[in-house]
Amino acid sequence: MSRLASVVSGPYAPPTPSHELTVVSADGAPLHVEVHGPEDAPPVVLSHGWTCSTAFWAAQIRDLATDHRVIAYDQRGHGRSPAHPACTTQALADDLEAVLAQTLAPGEKALIVGHSMGGMTVMAAAARPRFRAHAAAVLLCSTGSSRLVAEALVVPLRAGRVRTWITGRVLGSRAPLGPVTPVARSILKYATMGAGSAPHMVEACARIVHACPRAVRHAWAAVLEALDLDRGVRELQVPTAIVHGTCDRLTPPVHARALVAALPHCVGLTELTGVGHMTPIEAPGPVTGRIRELVTTYVTVTGDRPTEEHDSTPAQIKEGA
Repeated sequence: MSRLASVVSGPYAPPTPSHELTVVSADGAPLHVEVHGPEDAPPVVLSHGWTCSTAFWAAQIRDLATDHRVIAYDQRGHGRSPAHPACTTQALADDLEAVLAQTLAPGEKALIVGHSMGGMTVMAAAARPRFRAHAAAVLLCSTGSSRLVAEALVVPLRAGRVRTWITGRVLGSRAPLGPVTPVARSILKYATMGAGSAPHMVEACARIVHACPRAVRHAWAAVLEALDLDRGVRELQVPTAIVHGTCDRLTPPVHARALVAALPHCVGLTELTGVGHMTPIEAPGPVTGRIRELVTTYVTVTGDRPTEEHDSTPAQIKEGA
């Protein structure tokens, strides 16, 4: 399947950007970047997850671009960003810093949103000066900082060495995914989405994931298997909110709870009942609504920062899919 294959109509069809650019990362890796919405609007930066692309954020971009400047980019090797031999969390952090430097004015602050590996990108960049210069707040969707394979529930076995080994082999498989067939949709839905996900949501996710080159999928699976970004979580000094699905098999709720406990300035945990790993597609309204709330609170406010008690126990919000 073409790496650019995606849905061509409906809420998950990628909107046309206001403009596109290529940003070059620290090691020379070129990154495809899209900018949507008015130039003078508050900025939101979207960082997608493993095997996805900017198309993953179609519903958020379509809604937010009416009154936000939305910056979305393809992680190296994904979407229209060419593959590069450097596959590390530090490379992901370099890439995010490069995007921020090229799309935001000096001193301009944005809400930075990361889903899955995109959230891990944020954690990896948390201590970087350029990240801190441009991050007003962060939203982490369906992500974790360590023990991803050990905690994953994709393989229906009791937790332990056997399940961890099998999960690692499944997620890191070099096998081609092939065309999007009914069987392929069923497998992807089981592994990554809630049981109640509508067929058009499953179709959108399947087309995006199947478009990822298998060599890229395999290379980044190895990085995720060895992931340890617990220190990066503690370095996230900006207000940080969390969204996760209660039926997430790839990054189960244990990861969200660990983030709440470790973040210096957690400003809320939103649980999406019955939703799986693909929260921006499965629950576009709640995810987009949380983005808008955070922008209003932390990006568009003038003068002093809000006087919220960030160190208090964050509120927990439960929403239906």
